[in-house]
Amino acid sequence: MSKDSLDKGIASAQHYTPGDGWTPGDLDFFTVPQKKFNADEHDIWKALYKRQLDILPKRAISLFMDSLSTLGINQERIPDFTEVNEILMKRSGWQVVAVPGLIPDEPFFELLANRRFPAGNFIRTREQMDYIQEPDVFHDLFGHVPILADPVFGDYMEAYGKGGLRAAKLGTIDKLARLYWYTVEFGLIQEPQGLRIYGAGILSSPTESVFCLESESPHRIKFDLKRVLQTHYQIDDFQDNYFVIDSFKQLFDETYVDFAPIYKDLENSLINDSGALAAGDKILHKGTGTYAMEANRRRMLRREKK
Repeated sequence: MSKDSLDKGIASAQHYTPGDGWTPGDLDFFTVPQKKFNADEHDIWKALYKRQLDILPKRAISLFMDSLSTLGINQERIPDFTEVNEILMKRSGWQVVAVPGLIPDEPFFELLANRRFPAGNFIRTREQMDYIQEPDVFHDLFGHVPILADPVFGDYMEAYGKGGLRAAKLGTIDKLARLYWYTVEFGLIQEPQGLRIYGAGILSSPTESVFCLESESPHRIKFDLKRVLQTHYQIDDFQDNYFVIDSFKQLFDETYVDFAPIYKDLENSLINDSGALAAGDKILHKGTGTYAMEANRRRMLRREKK
């Protein structure tokens, strides 16, 4: 993932463990009241918002640009979750809830399964404008919430949460995390006007918003569920592969299935490298891989220095 985007994934850098007292069904255990942000924090929001607003028109999915204004997510201040929820609930039945940081997998899934999206209750500092490891309120509210206003995508996210709870019991969260990564965080969609962004990890990143659509380096591949479930991803740099859907209905229809047989089928299969092409790929753009090769060279140099 890009240096100026956020490592969301599935709560991998957890602050809590189930031993902290959470029990299934307790939807409020990790939620907190939204904090009162100060003037400097609102100014950071304004700067982040303006930077993305200069980049995203004609790059972001049209729904995203429309939802920002209709949900009351604007440049002036960090929105009040209560005000956003009043509109969001009417449109898709979702709510935004504040959490102090990354939470464990199962509570995260359970919140999604109950149409509650956990948003970080803090905003990055000025020193972190281009990179922050944890998802903050800007990534979560600006990047994720406008897409949740779409009822079909909202259904997909609910189904993902329910699937996550099952994956936790089956020991297959690693596979399901790839689906979240390549759709919710780094997904592209084909609209009549052209290829557009719907993944929050890209929508909140000024450089990856341009790279994912305009660079010759990455592959852009038609979405395929099994392919995604067995493909590594980049956590700390731009993606080498982007998977493209035709619509949220396609995404929902192709993933609203029993994953157990798929997990079984993939049990002993090899995991594709993040930049590799696979047999059966429907390639929309075959990338040059030039950025990926240079990024790998930099990683090797860093390892040698340690």
